[in-house]
Amino acid sequence: MAQKRVVILGAGFAGLQLARNIKDSGYDITIIDQYNFHQFQPLFYQVATARLEPSSISFPLRKIFQGKKNVHVRVAKGINVDIANNLVETDECNFQYDYLIVATGCTTNFFGNKNLERYAYPMKSTTEAITLRNRILLNFEDALHCSPDDYEGIMNIVVAGGGPTGVEMAGSLAEMKKYVLPRDYPDMDFSKLQIHLVEGGPATLGAMSKASQRKSQEFLERMGVKVWTNTLVEDYDGRVITLKDGKTIRTSNLIWAAGVTGNLPTGIPKETVVRGNRIKVDEYNRVEGHPNIFALGDIAYMETKEWPKGHPQLANVAINQAKHMAKNMKHMLKGGELKKFTYKNPGTMATIGKRKAVVDLPAFSFQGFFAWLFWMFLHLMLILSVKNKLIIFINWAISYFTNDTTLRLILLPTRKQIDLAKQHHQLIDN
Repeated sequence: MAQKRVVILGAGFAGLQLARNIKDSGYDITIIDQYNFHQFQPLFYQVATARLEPSSISFPLRKIFQGKKNVHVRVAKGINVDIANNLVETDECNFQYDYLIVATGCTTNFFGNKNLERYAYPMKSTTEAITLRNRILLNFEDALHCSPDDYEGIMNIVVAGGGPTGVEMAGSLAEMKKYVLPRDYPDMDFSKLQIHLVEGGPATLGAMSKASQRKSQEFLERMGVKVWTNTLVEDYDGRVITLKDGKTIRTSNLIWAAGVTGNLPTGIPKETVVRGNRIKVDEYNRVEGHPNIFALGDIAYMETKEWPKGHPQLANVAINQAKHMAKNMKHMLKGGELKKFTYKNPGTMATIGKRKAVVDLPAFSFQGFFAWLFWMFLHLMLILSVKNKLIIFINWAISYFTNDTTLRLILLPTRKQIDLAKQHHQLIDN
Protein backbone atom coordinates (compact mmCIF):
# COMPACT_ATOMS: atom_id res chain seq x y z
CA MET A 1 0.00 0.00 0.00
CA ALA A 2 1.39 3.42 -1.03
CA GLN A 3 2.29 5.88 1.72
CA LYS A 4 -0.10 8.75 2.26
CA ARG A 5 1.51 11.98 1.05
CA VAL A 6 1.56 14.86 3.55
CA VAL A 7 2.63 18.31 2.38
CA ILE A 8 3.44 20.80 5.15
CA LEU A 9 3.61 24.45 4.12
CA GLY A 10 5.91 26.26 6.54
CA ALA A 11 8.65 25.13 8.92
CA GLY A 12 7.82 27.40 11.84
CA PHE A 13 6.85 26.16 15.29
CA ALA A 14 3.71 24.37 14.06
CA GLY A 15 5.01 22.88 10.82
CA LEU A 16 8.29 21.67 12.29
CA GLN A 17 6.67 20.24 15.42
CA LEU A 18 4.16 18.28 13.33
CA ALA A 19 6.83 16.89 11.01
CA ARG A 20 8.98 15.78 13.92
CA ASN A 21 6.05 14.01 15.56
CA ILE A 22 4.90 12.07 12.48
CA LYS A 23 8.28 11.36 10.85
CA ASP A 24 8.22 7.73 12.04
CA SER A 25 4.51 7.05 11.54
CA GLY A 26 4.46 5.87 7.91
CA TYR A 27 3.61 9.08 6.06
CA ASP A 28 5.57 10.43 3.09
CA ILE A 29 6.25 14.00 4.23
CA THR A 30 7.27 17.05 2.21
CA ILE A 31 8.11 20.26 4.07
CA ILE A 32 8.05 23.42 1.94
CA ASP A 33 9.53 26.68 3.23
CA GLN A 34 11.20 29.72 1.69
CA TYR A 35 14.22 29.09 3.96
CA ASN A 36 16.23 25.92 4.54
CA PHE A 37 16.18 26.52 8.28
CA HIS A 38 13.79 26.87 11.21
CA GLN A 39 13.79 30.27 12.94
CA PHE A 40 13.26 30.91 16.64
CA GLN A 41 11.20 34.09 16.33
CA PRO A 42 11.03 35.16 20.00
CA LEU A 43 14.75 36.01 19.93
CA PHE A 44 14.90 37.93 16.65
CA TYR A 45 15.27 41.16 18.62
CA GLN A 46 18.47 39.83 20.20
CA VAL A 47 19.95 39.20 16.75
CA ALA A 48 18.88 42.70 15.70
CA THR A 49 20.64 44.27 18.69
CA ALA A 50 23.81 42.15 18.29
CA ARG A 51 23.30 40.04 21.40
CA LEU A 52 23.09 36.73 19.55
CA GLU A 53 24.39 35.45 16.23
CA PRO A 54 21.75 34.34 13.68
CA SER A 55 23.10 30.78 13.75
CA SER A 56 22.25 30.56 17.47
CA ILE A 57 18.51 30.77 16.77
CA SER A 58 18.35 29.15 13.32
CA PHE A 59 18.41 25.38 12.71
CA PRO A 60 19.01 23.68 9.31
CA LEU A 61 15.94 21.64 8.43
CA ARG A 62 17.90 18.92 6.67
CA LYS A 63 20.00 18.43 9.80
CA ILE A 64 16.84 17.88 11.86
CA PHE A 65 15.63 15.15 9.52
CA GLN A 66 18.94 13.52 8.63
CA GLY A 67 18.52 9.87 7.60
CA LYS A 68 14.73 10.11 7.22
CA LYS A 69 14.08 9.01 3.64
CA ASN A 70 10.35 9.70 4.00
CA VAL A 71 10.92 13.38 4.92
CA HIS A 72 11.70 15.73 2.03
CA VAL A 73 12.70 19.36 2.55
CA ARG A 74 12.07 21.74 -0.35
CA VAL A 75 13.04 25.41 -0.46
CA ALA A 76 10.46 27.28 -2.52
CA LYS A 77 8.38 30.46 -2.69
CA GLY A 78 5.33 31.56 -4.63
CA ILE A 79 3.06 28.89 -3.21
CA ASN A 80 -0.34 28.25 -4.79
CA VAL A 81 -2.79 25.57 -3.67
CA ASP A 82 -4.78 23.81 -6.40
CA ILE A 83 -7.49 22.28 -4.22
CA ALA A 84 -9.38 20.65 -7.09
CA ASN A 85 -6.33 18.54 -8.00
CA ASN A 86 -4.79 18.10 -4.52
CA LEU A 87 -1.70 19.92 -5.73
CA VAL A 88 0.69 22.49 -4.29
CA GLU A 89 2.34 24.64 -6.96
CA THR A 90 5.57 26.51 -6.20
CA ASP A 91 8.24 28.38 -8.13
CA GLU A 92 10.36 25.21 -7.88
CA CYS A 93 7.96 22.42 -8.88
CA ASN A 94 4.59 20.91 -7.97
CA PHE A 95 3.73 18.53 -5.13
CA GLN A 96 0.80 16.13 -4.98
CA TYR A 97 -0.79 15.58 -1.56
CA ASP A 98 -3.28 13.39 0.22
CA TYR A 99 -3.23 15.72 3.24
CA LEU A 100 -2.22 19.36 3.16
CA ILE A 101 -1.12 21.20 6.32
CA VAL A 102 -0.99 25.00 6.04
CA ALA A 103 1.38 26.33 8.72
CA THR A 104 2.69 29.42 6.97
CA GLY A 105 2.41 31.68 10.01
CA CYS A 106 2.25 35.46 9.81
CA THR A 107 4.06 38.27 8.11
CA THR A 108 4.37 41.98 8.91
CA ASN A 109 1.21 44.01 8.49
CA PHE A 110 1.83 47.52 7.18
CA PHE A 111 -1.94 48.11 6.90
CA GLY A 112 -1.68 48.96 3.21
CA ASN A 113 0.74 51.85 3.73
CA LYS A 114 3.33 51.62 0.94
CA ASN A 115 5.63 54.21 2.58
CA LEU A 116 5.82 52.19 5.77
CA GLU A 117 6.48 49.05 3.75
CA ARG A 118 9.27 50.81 1.88
CA TYR A 119 11.03 52.70 4.68
CA ALA A 120 10.26 50.95 8.00
CA TYR A 121 12.28 47.96 9.22
CA PRO A 122 10.27 44.81 10.04
CA MET A 123 11.57 41.85 12.05
CA LYS A 124 9.73 38.69 11.03
CA SER A 125 12.67 36.60 9.81
CA THR A 126 16.32 35.98 10.58
CA THR A 127 17.34 37.84 7.43
CA GLU A 128 15.23 40.85 8.43
CA ALA A 129 16.81 40.76 11.91
CA ILE A 130 20.28 40.81 10.30
CA THR A 131 19.24 43.73 8.09
CA LEU A 132 18.02 45.59 11.15
CA ARG A 133 21.27 44.85 13.00
CA ASN A 134 23.22 46.32 10.08
CA ARG A 135 20.95 49.37 10.05
CA ILE A 136 21.37 50.01 13.80
CA LEU A 137 25.15 49.67 13.66
CA LEU A 138 25.52 51.72 10.48
CA ASN A 139 23.33 54.38 12.10
CA PHE A 140 26.07 55.27 14.58
CA GLU A 141 28.78 55.13 11.94
CA ASP A 142 26.68 57.67 10.02
CA ALA A 143 26.39 59.83 13.14
CA LEU A 144 30.18 60.36 13.16
CA HIS A 145 30.21 62.34 9.91
CA CYS A 146 26.64 63.40 9.18
CA SER A 147 25.46 66.97 8.69
CA PRO A 148 23.82 68.83 11.61
CA ASP A 149 20.49 68.64 9.76
CA ASP A 150 20.60 64.81 9.72
CA TYR A 151 21.90 64.34 13.25
CA GLU A 152 18.53 64.50 15.04
CA GLY A 153 16.99 61.89 12.74
CA ILE A 154 19.94 59.55 13.24
CA MET A 155 19.82 59.92 17.02
CA ASN A 156 16.10 59.11 17.21
CA ILE A 157 15.13 55.43 17.06
CA VAL A 158 11.40 54.71 17.00
CA VAL A 159 9.81 51.33 17.69
CA ALA A 160 6.18 51.10 16.57
CA GLY A 161 4.09 48.56 18.48
CA GLY A 162 3.91 48.03 22.23
CA GLY A 163 3.42 44.26 22.24
CA PRO A 164 6.11 41.84 23.44
CA THR A 165 8.30 42.33 20.34
CA GLY A 166 8.22 46.12 20.57
CA VAL A 167 8.74 46.21 24.33
CA GLU A 168 11.65 43.77 24.18
CA MET A 169 13.24 45.64 21.29
CA ALA A 170 12.95 49.03 23.01
CA GLY A 171 14.39 47.65 26.25
CA SER A 172 17.31 46.05 24.42
CA LEU A 173 18.09 49.30 22.59
CA ALA A 174 17.97 51.20 25.90
CA GLU A 175 20.54 48.82 27.41
CA MET A 176 22.68 49.17 24.30
CA LYS A 177 22.56 52.94 24.72
CA LYS A 178 23.58 52.76 28.38
CA TYR A 179 26.22 50.04 28.42
CA VAL A 180 27.59 49.38 24.94
CA LEU A 181 27.56 52.42 22.68
CA PRO A 182 29.46 54.83 25.01
CA ARG A 183 32.35 52.35 25.12
CA ASP A 184 32.31 51.72 21.37
CA TYR A 185 32.05 55.42 20.52
CA PRO A 186 33.73 57.33 23.38
CA ASP A 187 33.79 60.50 21.25
CA MET A 188 30.00 60.65 20.91
CA ASP A 189 27.38 62.08 23.27
CA PHE A 190 24.71 59.42 23.66
CA SER A 191 22.59 61.52 25.96
CA LYS A 192 21.12 62.80 22.69
CA LEU A 193 20.09 59.32 21.57
CA GLN A 194 16.34 59.04 22.09
CA ILE A 195 14.42 55.75 21.95
CA HIS A 196 10.68 56.07 21.40
CA LEU A 197 8.06 53.33 21.74
CA VAL A 198 4.80 54.18 19.98
CA GLU A 199 1.70 52.16 20.91
CA GLY A 200 -1.80 52.67 19.52
CA GLY A 201 -3.56 51.32 22.63
CA PRO A 202 -3.74 52.75 26.15
CA ALA A 203 -0.89 50.59 27.53
CA THR A 204 2.10 48.51 26.56
CA LEU A 205 1.57 44.72 26.48
CA GLY A 206 -2.16 45.21 25.96
CA ALA A 207 -2.93 41.48 26.08
CA MET A 208 -1.36 41.02 29.52
CA SER A 209 -2.55 41.85 33.04
CA LYS A 210 -2.86 45.43 34.30
CA ALA A 211 0.03 44.83 36.71
CA SER A 212 2.30 43.67 33.88
CA GLN A 213 1.22 46.57 31.68
CA ARG A 214 2.04 49.11 34.38
CA LYS A 215 5.32 47.47 35.32
CA SER A 216 6.54 47.11 31.74
CA GLN A 217 5.96 50.81 31.07
CA GLU A 218 7.58 51.69 34.38
CA PHE A 219 10.65 49.59 33.50
CA LEU A 220 10.93 51.19 30.06
CA GLU A 221 10.58 54.76 31.29
CA ARG A 222 13.11 54.11 34.06
CA MET A 223 15.51 52.92 31.33
CA GLY A 224 15.04 56.16 29.43
CA VAL A 225 12.56 55.03 26.75
CA LYS A 226 9.91 57.59 25.84
CA VAL A 227 6.61 55.66 25.71
CA TRP A 228 3.82 57.09 23.56
CA THR A 229 0.47 55.39 24.27
CA ASN A 230 -2.83 56.03 22.44
CA THR A 231 -0.65 57.08 19.50
CA LEU A 232 -0.87 55.78 15.93
CA VAL A 233 1.64 56.17 13.11
CA GLU A 234 -0.05 57.79 10.12
CA ASP A 235 2.84 57.86 7.64
CA TYR A 236 6.62 57.80 7.26
CA ASP A 237 8.75 59.12 4.41
CA GLY A 238 12.09 57.74 5.60
CA ARG A 239 12.95 60.92 7.49
CA VAL A 240 9.85 62.05 9.41
CA ILE A 241 7.10 60.05 11.11
CA THR A 242 3.68 61.66 11.00
CA LEU A 243 1.41 60.62 13.85
CA LYS A 244 -2.38 60.39 13.71
CA ASP A 245 -2.75 63.49 15.90
CA GLY A 246 -0.56 65.56 13.56
CA LYS A 247 2.62 65.44 15.64
CA THR A 248 5.88 64.45 13.98
CA ILE A 249 9.09 62.67 14.99
CA ARG A 250 12.26 63.06 12.97
CA THR A 251 13.99 59.71 12.57
CA SER A 252 15.96 57.66 10.09
CA ASN A 253 15.10 54.52 12.03
CA LEU A 254 11.56 53.21 12.30
CA ILE A 255 11.32 49.61 13.56
CA TRP A 256 7.89 48.19 12.73
CA ALA A 257 6.42 45.76 15.26
CA ALA A 258 2.87 47.08 15.12
CA GLY A 259 0.93 44.22 13.59
CA VAL A 260 0.86 40.94 11.73
CA THR A 261 -1.29 39.39 9.05
CA GLY A 262 -1.64 35.80 7.94
CA ASN A 263 0.92 34.64 5.37
CA LEU A 264 -1.81 33.22 3.16
CA PRO A 265 -0.96 31.03 0.14
CA THR A 266 -2.96 31.74 -2.99
CA GLY A 267 -5.65 29.25 -3.86
CA ILE A 268 -7.13 29.05 -0.35
CA PRO A 269 -10.92 29.56 -0.76
CA LYS A 270 -11.93 33.12 0.13
CA GLU A 271 -14.93 31.92 2.14
CA THR A 272 -12.56 30.24 4.63
CA VAL A 273 -10.45 33.38 5.21
CA VAL A 274 -11.37 35.62 8.16
CA ARG A 275 -10.05 38.82 9.72
CA GLY A 276 -6.28 39.04 9.89
CA ASN A 277 -5.90 36.79 6.81
CA ARG A 278 -6.37 33.70 8.96
CA ILE A 279 -7.96 30.45 7.80
CA LYS A 280 -11.09 29.36 9.64
CA VAL A 281 -10.82 25.80 10.93
CA ASP A 282 -12.97 23.50 13.04
CA GLU A 283 -11.89 22.03 16.38
CA TYR A 284 -9.89 19.35 14.56
CA ASN A 285 -7.91 22.07 12.70
CA ARG A 286 -9.65 21.12 9.44
CA VAL A 287 -10.33 23.86 6.95
CA GLU A 288 -14.09 24.10 6.72
CA GLY A 289 -15.47 22.19 3.72
CA HIS A 290 -12.12 20.54 2.92
CA PRO A 291 -11.58 17.37 4.97
CA ASN A 292 -8.01 16.74 3.75
CA ILE A 293 -6.72 20.29 4.37
CA PHE A 294 -5.68 21.50 7.82
CA ALA A 295 -4.26 24.76 9.19
CA LEU A 296 -2.08 25.13 12.27
CA GLY A 297 -0.52 27.91 14.32
CA ASP A 298 -0.79 31.65 13.64
CA ILE A 299 -2.55 31.17 10.30
CA ALA A 300 -5.37 29.10 11.88
CA TYR A 301 -8.51 30.69 13.34
CA MET A 302 -10.46 28.31 15.58
CA GLU A 303 -13.49 29.44 17.55
CA THR A 304 -14.26 27.39 20.66
CA LYS A 305 -16.33 27.90 23.79
CA GLU A 306 -13.23 28.92 25.72
CA TRP A 307 -11.78 30.98 22.84
CA PRO A 308 -14.76 32.58 21.02
CA LYS A 309 -12.47 35.01 19.18
CA GLY A 310 -9.85 32.44 18.25
CA HIS A 311 -6.62 31.45 19.96
CA PRO A 312 -3.79 33.94 20.51
CA GLN A 313 -1.05 33.90 17.89
CA LEU A 314 1.63 32.48 20.16
CA ALA A 315 4.33 29.83 19.78
CA ASN A 316 2.79 27.76 22.55
CA VAL A 317 -0.54 27.52 20.71
CA ALA A 318 1.22 26.48 17.48
CA ILE A 319 3.29 23.81 19.24
CA ASN A 320 0.30 22.34 21.06
CA GLN A 321 -1.87 22.32 17.94
CA ALA A 322 0.90 20.51 16.05
CA LYS A 323 1.34 17.89 18.78
CA HIS A 324 -2.40 17.29 18.86
CA MET A 325 -2.57 17.14 15.06
CA ALA A 326 0.23 14.54 15.03
CA LYS A 327 -1.82 12.29 17.32
CA ASN A 328 -4.87 12.69 15.09
CA MET A 329 -2.86 11.92 11.97
CA LYS A 330 -1.61 8.71 13.53
CA HIS A 331 -5.25 7.81 14.31
CA MET A 332 -6.18 8.63 10.70
CA LEU A 333 -3.70 6.03 9.42
CA LYS A 334 -5.53 3.39 11.42
CA GLY A 335 -9.02 4.69 10.67
CA GLY A 336 -9.42 5.89 14.25
CA GLU A 337 -11.60 8.69 15.56
CA LEU A 338 -10.20 12.21 15.70
CA LYS A 339 -10.13 14.20 18.93
CA LYS A 340 -10.92 17.90 19.28
CA PHE A 341 -8.15 20.33 20.14
CA THR A 342 -8.37 22.06 23.51
CA TYR A 343 -6.01 24.70 24.79
CA LYS A 344 -5.36 25.97 28.29
CA ASN A 345 -3.33 29.13 28.41
CA PRO A 346 -0.20 28.46 30.52
CA GLY A 347 0.58 32.16 30.69
CA THR A 348 2.35 34.93 28.80
CA MET A 349 5.57 36.80 29.40
CA ALA A 350 7.90 39.48 28.10
CA THR A 351 11.36 40.69 29.06
CA ILE A 352 12.28 44.36 29.14
CA GLY A 353 15.94 44.10 30.04
CA LYS A 354 18.45 42.76 32.51
CA ARG A 355 16.62 41.55 35.65
CA LYS A 356 13.42 43.07 34.26
CA ALA A 357 10.56 40.92 32.95
CA VAL A 358 6.84 40.40 33.44
CA VAL A 359 5.07 37.04 33.67
CA ASP A 360 1.34 36.32 33.77
CA LEU A 361 0.38 32.81 34.91
CA PRO A 362 -3.25 31.59 35.10
CA ALA A 363 -3.42 32.08 38.88
CA PHE A 364 -1.13 35.08 39.44
CA SER A 365 1.42 37.38 37.85
CA PHE A 366 4.85 38.54 38.92
CA GLN A 367 7.45 40.97 37.68
CA GLY A 368 11.13 41.74 38.11
CA PHE A 369 14.18 39.53 38.70
CA PHE A 370 12.46 36.16 39.17
CA ALA A 371 10.23 36.83 36.17
CA TRP A 372 13.38 37.49 34.16
CA LEU A 373 14.94 34.18 35.27
CA PHE A 374 11.66 32.41 34.43
CA TRP A 375 11.62 33.99 30.96
CA MET A 376 15.22 32.92 30.26
CA PHE A 377 14.68 29.34 31.45
CA LEU A 378 11.56 28.77 29.33
CA HIS A 379 13.11 30.27 26.20
CA LEU A 380 16.22 28.12 26.60
CA MET A 381 14.03 25.03 26.92
CA LEU A 382 12.30 25.86 23.62
CA ILE A 383 15.59 26.05 21.70
CA LEU A 384 15.95 22.90 19.57
CA SER A 385 19.54 21.69 19.98
CA VAL A 386 21.68 21.26 23.08
CA LYS A 387 24.53 22.99 21.26
CA ASN A 388 22.43 26.09 20.58
CA LYS A 389 21.10 26.11 24.14
CA LEU A 390 24.70 26.16 25.38
CA ILE A 391 25.80 28.88 22.96
CA ILE A 392 22.88 31.13 23.90
CA PHE A 393 23.40 30.52 27.62
CA ILE A 394 27.10 31.41 27.33
CA ASN A 395 26.27 34.58 25.41
CA TRP A 396 23.68 35.56 28.00
CA ALA A 397 26.11 34.86 30.86
CA ILE A 398 28.86 36.97 29.27
CA SER A 399 26.38 39.77 28.62
CA TYR A 400 25.10 39.59 32.20
CA PHE A 401 28.53 39.97 33.80
CA THR A 402 30.10 42.36 31.29
CA ASN A 403 27.08 44.30 29.97
CA ASP A 404 28.61 43.73 26.56
CA THR A 405 28.83 41.35 23.59
CA THR A 406 31.37 40.91 20.80
CA LEU A 407 28.84 40.41 18.02
CA ARG A 408 28.56 43.90 16.55
CA LEU A 409 29.59 43.01 13.01
CA ILE A 410 28.31 44.93 10.00
CA LEU A 411 27.86 42.25 7.34
CA LEU A 412 26.49 43.71 4.14
CA PRO A 413 25.86 41.55 1.05
CA THR A 414 28.52 41.61 -1.64
CA ARG A 415 27.77 41.93 -5.34
CA LYS A 416 28.52 38.21 -5.73
CA GLN A 417 25.95 37.33 -3.04
CA ILE A 418 23.30 39.42 -4.78
CA ASP A 419 24.17 37.83 -8.14
CA LEU A 420 24.03 34.35 -6.58
CA ALA A 421 20.54 35.00 -5.24
CA LYS A 422 19.39 36.26 -8.66
CA GLN A 423 20.88 33.21 -10.40
CA HIS A 424 19.12 30.88 -7.95
CA HIS A 425 15.74 32.47 -8.60
CA GLN A 426 16.35 32.47 -12.37
CA LEU A 427 17.10 28.75 -12.29
CA ILE A 428 13.87 28.10 -10.36
CA ASP A 429 11.83 30.30 -12.72
CA ASN A 430 13.19 28.42 -15.73
